[in-house]
Amino acid sequence: MMAWLQLWTTGLMASMALSVSLGISEDSGLPVVDAEKREPADIVRKESYPVLFRQKREWIWNSLYVEEEKPAPNPYKIGQLKSSQRVEVKNFKIEGEGANDIFTIDEKGDLFVSRSLDREEKSSYHLTARMYDGNNMLIEDAGDFVVQVNDINDNTPIFPRTYNGSIMERSTIGTKVVEVRATDADDPTTANGELKYTLTQNGDLSAFQINSVTGVISCKINTLDRETKSQYVVVVKAQDMRGIPSGSTATTSVTITITDTNDNIASFTRRTYELQVPEDLKLNEKMGTLELEDRDQIQNKEPIITIPNNSDMFAVELSPNKDGNLMLKKALDYETTNSYSFTVQVREDLKFPADNAASAVTTAQVNIKVLDVDEPPEFTLSIYTFNVVEEMLVNNIGTVTAKDPDRAKKSIRYSILDKDCPITINPFTGQLSTLRTLDRELEATHMFQVKAQEEPSGLESFVKVNIIVQDINDNKPELAVDDIFICENDNADMVIGTLRAIDKDDQPASFSFSLANPSSNFSIKDYGNNSADIIVKQGLFSLDDPRDYSVDVRISDGGRPMQTSVTKLAIKACRCDSKRVPTHCKAVAQKMGVSVHALIAILLCILTILVIVILFVMRKRYQKDSLASMKNSGEIHEQLVTYDEEGGGEMDTNGYDVSILTSACHDGSLLRHPDRHPHPSLYAMVQKPPHHTQPTACKGDMAAMIEVKKDEADHDRDGFPYDTLHIYGYEGPESLAGSLSSLESSSTGSNLDYDFLNDWGPRFRPLAELYGVDGADYYH
Repeated sequence: MMAWLQLWTTGLMASMALSVSLGISEDSGLPVVDAEKREPADIVRKESYPVLFRQKREWIWNSLYVEEEKPAPNPYKIGQLKSSQRVEVKNFKIEGEGANDIFTIDEKGDLFVSRSLDREEKSSYHLTARMYDGNNMLIEDAGDFVVQVNDINDNTPIFPRTYNGSIMERSTIGTKVVEVRATDADDPTTANGELKYTLTQNGDLSAFQINSVTGVISCKINTLDRETKSQYVVVVKAQDMRGIPSGSTATTSVTITITDTNDNIASFTRRTYELQVPEDLKLNEKMGTLELEDRDQIQNKEPIITIPNNSDMFAVELSPNKDGNLMLKKALDYETTNSYSFTVQVREDLKFPADNAASAVTTAQVNIKVLDVDEPPEFTLSIYTFNVVEEMLVNNIGTVTAKDPDRAKKSIRYSILDKDCPITINPFTGQLSTLRTLDRELEATHMFQVKAQEEPSGLESFVKVNIIVQDINDNKPELAVDDIFICENDNADMVIGTLRAIDKDDQPASFSFSLANPSSNFSIKDYGNNSADIIVKQGLFSLDDPRDYSVDVRISDGGRPMQTSVTKLAIKACRCDSKRVPTHCKAVAQKMGVSVHALIAILLCILTILVIVILFVMRKRYQKDSLASMKNSGEIHEQLVTYDEEGGGEMDTNGYDVSILTSACHDGSLLRHPDRHPHPSLYAMVQKPPHHTQPTACKGDMAAMIEVKKDEADHDRDGFPYDTLHIYGYEGPESLAGSLSSLESSSTGSNLDYDFLNDWGPRFRPLAELYGVDGADYYH
């Protein structure tokens, strides 16, 4: 085992002793470094162990460099790859970045570059080389090498963005404003990529400076004033090659804004302010504005305005734009003081000496003129409170007083706004009195408003008045007791209940209890502490006894005047157990009573029902009287006759009802006119020939039937009126209208008189002219 370790150690040491070198071609002018060749221990054998192979590298090279942007119209040699292996025929192959494209190698191991390279695109290329013999057998395994691209100053600095900064006025020297940065694509480890910063003459150099390495712009003065100059523009130049004149440059403009601070004191715009204010101006309202001038921006203005005198009458508040609003703190009165004059002062707490300290106006005079205004009456108090004893009419409760604050001193008229108020007021003096007695138990406080108005109809004002009703002993005490019962086995001196009382009055009461009427069974023991007990005088009791037990309790409240009440207290008789718990009680007769309100409601219901019945009866009577009057009035209901058809004569009862003529001939209503004299009917009057005698009206069988129907209708008041008779196929022997047939009629010699057509109106006047005579001649 130890022998094997010795052999393995010998091979390892031989492998580590190999050196690999890169030889630069003689054509390139670079020296070639040859490594000392040493024989490797290629194979180590041990009969009892497996064979171990150990191959050492024989590459010989130095670093390879290529200059960027070098033109390559033809490939140019940058170095040579060598190996210490002694082989007559060699063949090289390379792999890696740009192999066989950018970089090529020939059979001698010369490495060529075929095109121009840009370091900013790629600064190094990693390649791997292998060497083969003539039989394409690997002689030298992979060897890694790097081709470095040497930088040249082919890029100018660039500012990647626009830079702006700000600094507060009055800042100290060295205060940082902004840091500018430029970039250069060249190698930063070389002078090509090292930048220097300067401020050029094209910008403002009066207030700022720049660090040449870091690019930080800072303030170099401590007198920056935004009110004088609020903005500066500086031009920054970045130059590579460490700032030497041959370096590439780039410039950018940087705008520096001076921010504001409170370094100016506020100043009044005027030395005297004249204001006019009405005397009725409300409290805490603005009277006027004291304008201020401050060159600082509004967010930095902090003026403090004070009033050395009249500070309790007026105050100054800052407005949103930092002016002074003069506010009213106490009410003005023209009649008392009609003008005010005072001074105001303004100051500010500054961190720096004020720039305008010499020119600022910090004190001003304010003159206020109070304007007279017609004011409403003023009450002497904001609220009035009076006490009134209940159940008494009081003529002088108290007086509400108001006056006119103006110089005119107009008279005042008083009135109470509440209509149902039990208090009245004298309209001229304001004296209050009661209209009716007050009851504290119903309403303990009365509140109302009194109006005071300048006469005759001037301004008005209002005040609240409270009337507190004072209590007197005007209520009788009331018995307050639970149900009291006696047991059949109660003996004498048994306490069966405790009496107490209540009083609606507000005064403390001292109740005393006694019997109003002597009782043979019960007595009352008064303890003098507003309670008493009912005690049995004689026992025993029985439920079979028909009597009801009760006592009359007299209660006195001990007030002034003393009020006394008598209450009948019913006592139930019960059968009780051994612990005096009632098991059965005799019913106590209860008095039935109806309250006054219930009685009034019952009477109103009865009266309402009675009125409805009377109205119903009167309506029925009116209906019957109207039906009777309709039967006797001779009122005619005509039917509509169509004029575009000839009609069926008297047999056509649907077209015309001739029965109405029969009913009309009995009462003669058709012959009456407003002058109460007979005139021709609205319907045709039958003119019989002169040699015929006018028959008695309606003497035929049809007339008899109509008379019968008429009598039935007259005597049957509940039946419907019979005022229409339909005739079917019967003309009637003695019809008053005669025959309606036109066969016997002619234009001349007619026995019909058509003068009635004159009464039918303008539509029938042409027929009257054709068939009748003049209506005026007829009536005369």
